[in-house]
Amino acid sequence: MSQLRNKMKMDLELKGFSTSTQKSYLRNVQQFTNHFGKSPALMGEKEIKEYLYHLVNRKVSESYMKSVYSSLKFFYHISLQRNWNSLAIPRTKAQKRLPEVLATSEIKSLLNVTTNLKHKTILMTTYAAGLRVSEVANLKVTDIDSKRMQIRVNQGKGKKDRYTILSQINLLLLRKYWNQYRPTIWLFPGITEVNSITTRSIQKFFQNSKDKAGIMKNVTVHSLRHSFATHLLENGTDIYHIQKLMGHSSIKTTSIYIHLKQEDLLKIKSPLDTWV
Repeated sequence: MSQLRNKMKMDLELKGFSTSTQKSYLRNVQQFTNHFGKSPALMGEKEIKEYLYHLVNRKVSESYMKSVYSSLKFFYHISLQRNWNSLAIPRTKAQKRLPEVLATSEIKSLLNVTTNLKHKTILMTTYAAGLRVSEVANLKVTDIDSKRMQIRVNQGKGKKDRYTILSQINLLLLRKYWNQYRPTIWLFPGITEVNSITTRSIQKFFQNSKDKAGIMKNVTVHSLRHSFATHLLENGTDIYHIQKLMGHSSIKTTSIYIHLKQEDLLKIKSPLDTWV
């Protein structure tokens, strides 16, 4: 398997997959190999279907199933140059779930209970600019462009650079934060200046603030990004502008926020209320 693993790793690198995706794909194929106890080169559609069905019966998460399917497809189709019959190996149908969104009052409460200046600045920047948690963690001091009121996002999802908006209120807090912490390279460094803060750390203090604010919704840091897009849409921002700010390749991805827009829905009366 070592030679096949090296070949797959090379193929993943040539395709430009992120380091985390490479590790995930390699691990998934290794676990598939361990399950049957033989080289994946000696296996095919039969074993792949059996393994995927095994995972379904284990009731693994939808995201894990998707990752395993994509890993095996990449390995057999790209690294082994075999045909991948999507009809013979069907992908589990994804459930369509709307993301959770926080109301502006809930975001205010979240920020109010966050007393640590660095943590508060991170959460505000995430919401105010619609950033992914990895994007806010990897911001550099030079990415804040106060003259053009923009934030540069370097190598976001899909290895794409983009600009998003810099809020005036956010800028004031960023200046207060900079005056106290004086970061040099990373805007939000970790324990030392060498590395940026970890996404796990951000998730952890977000959860603490959420609990303090008494927010019962099943939300994560990523919900701040969803809230940013939804609130922009509710305030009349064109969906194509939101697409660019979010860094979405397709307008279809951005259009999910139309379903979350409450403004028009709240104007509709229930037929029950017409009885009165």
